[in-house]
Amino acid sequence: MTERPAPTDASTAETTGDGEDIASFAGLLRTVEELDTPDGYKAELIRGKIVVSPWSRLRYKRPMKLLRQQLGAHAPEGHDADTSPFLFVFPHSRRAFGPDLHVADERAFDAEGRHADGEALSLVAELTSVSTRDADWQDKLEVYGRLVPVYLVLDMQAEEITAFWDPSPQGYRSRTTKPFGKPLRIPEPFGFDLDTAGFGTG
Repeated sequence: MTERPAPTDASTAETTGDGEDIASFAGLLRTVEELDTPDGYKAELIRGKIVVSPWSRLRYKRPMKLLRQQLGAHAPEGHDADTSPFLFVFPHSRRAFGPDLHVADERAFDAEGRHADGEALSLVAELTSVSTRDADWQDKLEVYGRLVPVYLVLDMQAEEITAFWDPSPQGYRSRTTKPFGKPLRIPEPFGFDLDTAGFGTG
C-alpha cells in the first residue's frame, strides 16, 4: 500500500469532541473523493489515513466473477452484487472503504454524491493481497463487524475463505473457514452454500 499525505490524521481527532471529529472526517472524505488516483488504483480511509492501493490483480477476476454471480442469485430483495469500486462510508468509525465486492441496497445509489452509506450493505468481500492483508483482517474486520451482516475474506495467500456474521458493537459473533474447493455456508440474509471451486490458483 502507498499512504498519501492527508490534511488531518483522524486518529488525533478522538479527543477534540464530536463536532471537530465529524469535521475532520468530512475533510478527509472530501480529499479522498477529489484524489486523481492512477488507473487501476483506489483510495480509502483506513486507520485515519488516506491509503491508495492497487485494484484487484488479474488473477482475481475469476473468483470475483464466480462470487458475484452466486451472491447475486441469492441477494436480498432490492440488493445488488457488484465489483465496481464504490466508496462506502462509516462515519462513526471515521472510515471509508472500497470493498472488492459488495452487496448493497440499490436505493443507496440513487443519490448524487460520490460515496454510499455503509448501512446499505448486506455483505462485503475482500480478496487479500500482500499489501492489503493486514487491513482486511484487522481494520476492516473491526469496522464491518459492527454493522455489515456478512463479511467474506478470501485469503488468496492461504487459499481459504472465511465468513463472518452476526455483527455487534464488539464485532462479529460468528465465523467459519473453509479451504478453497469446499462449500461454505453463507448465512442469512443469503442462506445458501457457496461453491468455492475455481477460487484458487491451482
